[in-house]
Amino acid sequence: MSNFEKPVAVKGMNDLLPQDSALWEWLEGQVRSLMARYAYRNIRTPIVEKTPLFIRGLGEVTDIVEKEMYSFEDRLNGEQLTLRPEATAGVVRAVIEHSMLYDGGKRLYYMGPMFRHERPQRGRYRQFHQIGAEALGFPGPELDAELILMANNLWKELGLNNIRLEINSLGQPAERSAHRAALINYFEKNTEVLDEEAKRRLHANPLRILDTKNPAMQALVEAAPRLMDFLGVESLAHFEAIQSILSESGVAWTINPRLVRGMDYYNLTVFEFVTDELGSQGTICGGGRYDYLIEQIGGKSAPAVGWALGVERVLELVKSQASVSGVDSVPDAYAVIPDACALPLAMALLGQLRASGVSVQMHAASRGTDGMGSMKSQLKKADASRATYALIFGADELTRGMVTLKSLRAETGFQTEYRIDAAADLVSALKKHP
Repeated sequence: MSNFEKPVAVKGMNDLLPQDSALWEWLEGQVRSLMARYAYRNIRTPIVEKTPLFIRGLGEVTDIVEKEMYSFEDRLNGEQLTLRPEATAGVVRAVIEHSMLYDGGKRLYYMGPMFRHERPQRGRYRQFHQIGAEALGFPGPELDAELILMANNLWKELGLNNIRLEINSLGQPAERSAHRAALINYFEKNTEVLDEEAKRRLHANPLRILDTKNPAMQALVEAAPRLMDFLGVESLAHFEAIQSILSESGVAWTINPRLVRGMDYYNLTVFEFVTDELGSQGTICGGGRYDYLIEQIGGKSAPAVGWALGVERVLELVKSQASVSGVDSVPDAYAVIPDACALPLAMALLGQLRASGVSVQMHAASRGTDGMGSMKSQLKKADASRATYALIFGADELTRGMVTLKSLRAETGFQTEYRIDAAADLVSALKKHP
């Protein structure tokens, strides 16, 4: 017996098994189609980045940087590295490194795993997956609106309902600075209500206090000075232009003055798509404008806006709300091969069928068995595979240069023989599902 324990995955990092992956592939396909229609192009950045990128980009006094990042020292050169907790900073780093904005703005999208050390729960895992869109180099409110409309259209195409859009404006740095001073003054007068986390953040990042989940502080937060009251003419005009575009497009929204998001790089527009059907993990997509992040990380100043959705959370909604069919990967045919001597001829024909776009699952000998198995047992496996047809390479057929096509799904089953050297005829038959 082995002295090793049965291996298990790291807590909060889950395997995606074949019976589940078809739905993921379906969602990814829907997203790729949507992004192409909006002329967004795919970018893929490393999972590991240098730690200072996230400290500078996300903000040193944020939960992600302070508590949640998986950071480590490279044993070869001592460099501090981090598994990406989000993708925007890495995308911006790539844009700067490769001078991607030299010839104008770029519309980009990404898909992939992110990592945060959190308490695993429904819709929140330590390895989770995001799909995101970023528009870099565009200053106008029309790009903020375009991204919101894109996400809203995605929910429609996925068949999702009961998702509400919340929007807010964080204004510009000078406006936030004035609001920050007012917040500090307000909270200093009410320190007896603040919890320890809020007291710690009072002077470092008071805006984060507005995002507290502590029920005892909700009344205090609701009465706090509102950033909207500090916005200047240009910031208000930007925000109002977005609302006008959304209204004209028939998209409903509510203004949430306490919406601040979890990263410090946002300015002007922030938004979230929220559902009440996933418990405490109600935000399925969020984003906003980050006009100062590119310069903050080390590039030439350029505006940008983007969003990211949580794949696991969106798929939870898809499973509970949407009627999705045809996403399972099932073969067109299952090849029944009773005699191993027929394998060379059978596999040559299967190769021709696959090259013509037909999906075929070939029967293979099971562990511990002698030979390929009986015709009866193979036909049972053919039926269990959910294939539409069985391709039977029986001894009688092969002596005549034929193969039998047997329907497995038609109410009135049928079977027909085809010549092995006439693969085109067989392809035509296999593509005509009953």
